[in-house]
Amino acid sequence: MATPHFGSDNVSGIASEILEAITSANGGGVGSYGGDGLTDSLTARFAEVFETEVSVLPVGTGTIANCLAVSFITPPWGAVYCHHDAHIMVDEANGPEFFSGGAKLADLPGDHGRLDVATVREAATAFPVDDLHHPMRAALSITQATEWGNIYSVPQVQALGDLCTELDMVFHMDGARFANAVAALGCSPAEVTWKAGIDVMSFGATKNGCMAVEALVVFGEKRKEFVKLQRLHKRAGQLFSKMRFFSAQLEAYLANDNWITWAAHANTQAKRLSQGVAAVDGVKLLHPVEANEIFLSMPIAVYDAMAATGFGLYPISPSGDGHGSIRLVTSFNSDPADVDTLVAAAQGA
Repeated sequence: MATPHFGSDNVSGIASEILEAITSANGGGVGSYGGDGLTDSLTARFAEVFETEVSVLPVGTGTIANCLAVSFITPPWGAVYCHHDAHIMVDEANGPEFFSGGAKLADLPGDHGRLDVATVREAATAFPVDDLHHPMRAALSITQATEWGNIYSVPQVQALGDLCTELDMVFHMDGARFANAVAALGCSPAEVTWKAGIDVMSFGATKNGCMAVEALVVFGEKRKEFVKLQRLHKRAGQLFSKMRFFSAQLEAYLANDNWITWAAHANTQAKRLSQGVAAVDGVKLLHPVEANEIFLSMPIAVYDAMAATGFGLYPISPSGDGHGSIRLVTSFNSDPADVDTLVAAAQGA
């Protein structure tokens, strides 16, 4: 039996509904490369979720979703503004630059992983658009929820969306934990995406109960260029011959609001875990807990007590004063009893 793990939501298993969907899709022979019926129906399903017409492509990983999104929205001579902790900046092994043919990622500061209008405006208007000696501003990318587990409110996304419209930039959202953000905000997916100016998003599912699937979702005017994204998708090796098994996962993920229910559970357990551990002397929250990630500074003795439970944890990063920093992450299937066991260990230290 797998050990309960609080180091990442990537290590959690697959929701039973997803496994059932894969099994159900396994019967008989159907068209390949998306000609299976299920893949075509995804467009209608996503349109229902987002309350507008969309174009959708399933992909295998979050990395390729982000890389294809960047290559779709940015010419090789363009600049994509992002947070300096963004996955496209530090965790994709230069993939966005590779797939875009050389586009520049311009990283910017911001509290808790969020960018604000003033910071983006200053960077995006630093050089005249027709100055051939500098990258041309092309796009803005934000992460929802951020790399530090924090969330852009609807007005914050809208303000950045208005800026993109003003400066003629394409607006991308890395939604690896988009479900957790929507569950926390209590808004509709539409309100915090296309209604707020998002043109293209990387829609995450793997971290929240799926086996291995994400989606690229395109809104509004960018849908007119969808054939370009389809070509990029094929060239990147993402047009899987047995696409039905990817599409089946996304269909089951969105059905009956499963994705929101599972994310809300993860968020709830993160609150439960963070409140219990943060109450221990010497433990300090490094960022507000708004989704399912918790960042803490704690005495190493507290970490050792938590690790002694046998649960999977990321190694602590010592700070040299008997303390260290650690990330804890809850998942769609985190057991409240395991959360309480981890809290009790911390408090017992």
